[in-house]
Amino acid sequence: MHLEGFIPYNREDAQKYTQFRWWPGLTFGDMLNKAADIYPHKEAFVDGKSRLTFSQARQNVNRLAISMMELGIKPLTRVLVQVPNWNEFVYGYIALQKIGAIPVLLIDRYRQLEINHLAQLTGATTWIVPERYKKIDYLPIIRDVLANNPAMVNVILARGAAHEGCLNMEKLIDRAALSKENLNRLANRRPDPDQVAHMGPTGGTTGLPKVAPRTHNSLLCSAEYAARAWEMESSDVCLLAGPIGHDLTFTKGFCASIITLGKTVFLDSTKADDICRTIEAEKVTAVVWVPTLAKRLINFDGLQDYDVSSLKKMHCGGGASQPDLIKGVREKLHCTFYNGYGGTEGQTALTRSDDDFETVTTTVGRPTCPYDSYKVIDSRGKELLPNTCGELVIKGPGVFTGYYKSPGENENGFLPDGFFRTGDLAMIDEKGYITPCGRLKEMINRGGESISSTEIEKLISSHPDVALVAVVPMPDPEMGERACAYIQPRPGVELDFNTIIAFLKDNKVSVLQLPERIEFMDKIPLTPTGKLDKRALVEDIRQKIGI
Repeated sequence: MHLEGFIPYNREDAQKYTQFRWWPGLTFGDMLNKAADIYPHKEAFVDGKSRLTFSQARQNVNRLAISMMELGIKPLTRVLVQVPNWNEFVYGYIALQKIGAIPVLLIDRYRQLEINHLAQLTGATTWIVPERYKKIDYLPIIRDVLANNPAMVNVILARGAAHEGCLNMEKLIDRAALSKENLNRLANRRPDPDQVAHMGPTGGTTGLPKVAPRTHNSLLCSAEYAARAWEMESSDVCLLAGPIGHDLTFTKGFCASIITLGKTVFLDSTKADDICRTIEAEKVTAVVWVPTLAKRLINFDGLQDYDVSSLKKMHCGGGASQPDLIKGVREKLHCTFYNGYGGTEGQTALTRSDDDFETVTTTVGRPTCPYDSYKVIDSRGKELLPNTCGELVIKGPGVFTGYYKSPGENENGFLPDGFFRTGDLAMIDEKGYITPCGRLKEMINRGGESISSTEIEKLISSHPDVALVAVVPMPDPEMGERACAYIQPRPGVELDFNTIIAFLKDNKVSVLQLPERIEFMDKIPLTPTGKLDKRALVEDIRQKIGI
């Protein structure tokens, strides 16, 4: 069944991926069924409201899927899924997978601008969303979105009351009968594993998101090898504190736990004391998140008041993990740190448990799927020698084939041989280990000299009194751009421009690595996914200098 706007894998590649079993030939519904058949009574999903075994989760998923069929949701129907870290995410996401519909993941903090854009881009006709989450009342947002999207015929409220024009997830689950006839109807809706299963908006910090469609085969291939790389097992209890709508949390945490038959603990708080309390209560063994949250945990003054000794491994991605963070995790938490790199499009690399400290601190490991191809190219598309910085390009069974309904992006974003241009600058050594050098879009062009903001951030962050740092381009009429550093000092510490510059000079850095302006902030803004919000900082410096 073909989805217009999706670029399928070319026939030769698809045959190879299938022939060598790199693609599993399974769907997300199959994965939950397998888990429920093997461990029906094993606790599988925990949140602040309920605890579910694999069997209980499957029953609720099947009931919701049956009700969704009765609503007329057909195969390939796109459905916005904007559910936070609750067990209701499991119901909504996998129920859609079972009937061959396509979830479009939205993080909980998306508002009308992003929701309208994604609804119109994907042609979504159904939206699963809470009535309320924390301080967010979604009902006014829902009214605005419906007014702008007449094709949106179903709004399903998670944990919602009765409201005109909206359906209630709990009632949809309760009203469906698990009769033999209904289960047969559901089984007949099992999608082809080569069908589009998932749409992930790119969580970039500039512009409106693009959408990366993934097939069952491609996404499960990528998720399984990533799970194996950080040694996820059925005995693991994995904490998800970052938003489930973010690819890192979803793929490396949620998918990995189902594939390996482990337990998922959803936490809808990123406060350090809530994280510690949950680790202690649930005996959490694994956590996957961004470096910002890892720093928050190891710098938490009350860390010693909790028993977090169950924690054995930490997967960090979505941003640079500096050596002091990695050292702090090892010394304060006594767990293995996995330094990772990835993206919604399918790029995924990770250090391994037997890598030495230098490898973990200076690289993001090697590709998790051994059948994906990674190479570095120059501006003309020529492959570079090992340990040479260039643009990272990738292709393989775990990598997507193009953005949905984005011919311009796809024309510029792929090489003629099908390799995806990640936009990331990196070096790959003789052993396949990847060292990031920056990002093409984050390079500062100072009078024709390309300066890596990532490299300057790495240098400044090594100062013992710097908590967070972000380097952005500052418009300049003479040089085009100059480097501006935003620095968040550690609590109770005062820093100034001269102190930072002297520190960098003491470390004998190049003059190109010296920021020409520094702004000190009590708190650097973050994106909804926990990354440094460089878009906001770029706008801030533009306003400050009057451009």
